[in-house]
Amino acid sequence: MSEKNPFGGTIVNLEPADVKAGMDNGSIVLVDVREPNEVAAERIPGAYNLPLSRFDLAALPDAQGKRLVFSCRSGQRSMQAAAAAQRAGLAYEEHMKGGILGWRAAGFAVERG
Repeated sequence: MSEKNPFGGTIVNLEPADVKAGMDNGSIVLVDVREPNEVAAERIPGAYNLPLSRFDLAALPDAQGKRLVFSCRSGQRSMQAAAAAQRAGLAYEEHMKGGILGWRAAGFAVERG
C-alpha cells in the first residue's frame, strides 16, 4: 500500500520477508543507501550499495524489469532515496521497512566484515 513519504512523493513499505522472497526469486534488486563503512561492517547478501551521501541516479543498477527497492539501517535514508528518485521522474517508490535492523529482526542472515 502506498502512503505519503515524509521526504516527498509516495512510499511503499515492504516487509523484510517480502524483500527476501523477491531477492530469492529474482524479482527484486535491493539498493542499500548506507555509507561504505556501514556496509563493510554488515550487509545484506546480494544488495547493491549506493550511499545516499553520493546518491547519483545514473549509478542505480539496471533492474531490467525487476523491482528496485531501497534499504538503509532503519528506513529513513531509504525513504529519502525513493523521494529523490521520484523527483527525478523515476517510478521507484518501494523501500524495506525497518532497514537492515528489520532484516535481522526477521531472522535473515547478514554478512559481516
